[in-house]
Amino acid sequence: MMNFQASAVERRITVTQDFASHPMEAGWASEALFFLIVEEVSGGSAALEAAVEISADGINWIPEGTVFSRIQAPGHYGVKVAQFGNWLRVRGKITGAGPSFVLSVHLHLKG
Repeated sequence: MMNFQASAVERRITVTQDFASHPMEAGWASEALFFLIVEEVSGGSAALEAAVEISADGINWIPEGTVFSRIQAPGHYGVKVAQFGNWLRVRGKITGAGPSFVLSVHLHLKG
């Protein structure tokens, strides 16, 4: 029987600059799905570029290689991740004039 875990890593946070989500231990899982739920976007030409990061120790982070499409509007966005070791998080880079995003980050694990 497979195990499944759904976690709200960040819930309705407002971000105005580059950020990283809380890290999650996921070593037991064989697959992971990250969801970004963007509720509001404001600011001139605001854009969010988000990517998955991995870590050996939960402290030092490196890019995993999976990236979300460039986000400029409210909506639901997701990526699939495989072969990720134990620690996962999402890092976001924000650009634009006075940008602001209200978003949630969810992680679903199965293994």
